[in-house]
Amino acid sequence: MTHDGGTHLSFFGATDTVTGSRYLVEHGDKRVLVDCGLFQGYKKLRERNRAPLPVPPESIDAVVLTHAHLDHSGYIPALVKRGFRGPVYSTPGTADLCTLLLPDSGHLQEEEAETARMRGSSRHSDPQPLYTARDAVDSLAYFHPHEFREPLRLGPGLEVRFIPAGHILGASQVHITAGTGAAKSSVHFTGDLGREDDPLMKPPAPLEPTDVLVTESTYGDRAHPRNDPTEALGDVVRRVAKRNGVVVIAAFAVGRAETLMLHLARLRRRDRIPDIPIYLNSPMAVDATELYQKYPEEHRLNEREFREMYALPQMVRDADDSRLLNLRGGPMVIISASGMLTGGRVLHHVEAYGEDPKNAIVLSGYQAGGTRGASLLDGATSLRIYGRDVPIRAEVVSLDNLSAHADGDEIMRWMGTCPRAPKMVYVTHGEVGASDTLRRRIQHELGWRARVPEHLETVDLAHPR
Repeated sequence: MTHDGGTHLSFFGATDTVTGSRYLVEHGDKRVLVDCGLFQGYKKLRERNRAPLPVPPESIDAVVLTHAHLDHSGYIPALVKRGFRGPVYSTPGTADLCTLLLPDSGHLQEEEAETARMRGSSRHSDPQPLYTARDAVDSLAYFHPHEFREPLRLGPGLEVRFIPAGHILGASQVHITAGTGAAKSSVHFTGDLGREDDPLMKPPAPLEPTDVLVTESTYGDRAHPRNDPTEALGDVVRRVAKRNGVVVIAAFAVGRAETLMLHLARLRRRDRIPDIPIYLNSPMAVDATELYQKYPEEHRLNEREFREMYALPQMVRDADDSRLLNLRGGPMVIISASGMLTGGRVLHHVEAYGEDPKNAIVLSGYQAGGTRGASLLDGATSLRIYGRDVPIRAEVVSLDNLSAHADGDEIMRWMGTCPRAPKMVYVTHGEVGASDTLRRRIQHELGWRARVPEHLETVDLAHPR
């Protein structure tokens, strides 16, 4: 991939999907990959994880991460395995969370490959993980934490700044300035943008002037419900407890688990839910919760709320204790990962409790197309789990108002704070309908140029089209 001078941006992921965030910025002889995420969901998308990058990994000078979620960070071990040897820059919170998320991702991939091998459920005779837990641990040596707002120089005329994005611990917007004088241009990446009134995280910092904006559009075609998420969650718990059922909450281990614990602690304090056992069954979520105490400046919680959150659930680390939960029965609440039912301990709980109509499966965030969570939302009456079809008769509840993503209205208000219009807005990181809806709103309500880029497209930042 060669260019005649200038600064170029290539879209290697998140252009026709809500996963696989990867953007290549090229300036002079420097190549910087902004985000290095896994494709998730539909098999057609997941297969992109196995395909070679359009540029050799060893030719990339640095990776800059917006945040730790796997659709933004989960390809890093594979990139290192395939030859990348440069630094990975992120905020300290993101680096800390990646020490939990990446090895866990490698472990899950090893587990899935082994299960497929034993059950003969792969078209490959010897299925292999994309990377192992050991590969992931090795990749952590390349991380170089960098503070919010402090300029980071990546080469002559190439500077990066991390700007708070809300969303989860360590999450940032990334602002890149390239060139000098009249040839200077800037590109701003939203990463995943947090919400104005998130109960856990502070709101995203206002949008700074930029020549080109690359925005996420996860919820670009909808507005979050305005009802109180605490009460919506309380309704589910009270209803299921009354019938001695089990509430299985599928939660992203980083961010969502903490939010759920906060809401449940508030409900318990007000006697709005019965005194039934609550379990946090995710070693990674347990560790992530502890990290939130390390960075109090990034979130809204006070010391009392932290104490209540910790005192509320029984923390489950051991795999045997996790299995015992499947024999216990209700009433109880289990918070477990993964949030889109793509893997992890929550699948065992869905397998154990999904067939009984007195139980409930709660989806607490965005469900990407092609995931089991999306199938449940679409009304699926069975799920394929570990090679067998599990009937689903449990109540299925979606709590969209627990999302840590800004919705379409919030994104538009955030953009409206910018002092001047960018030359172009590229709408990415959303399903096709969500991205196109947000594109139209940007054009009609703000009068800005906006479009949805093509997968693998390259644009000139000085003359964006």
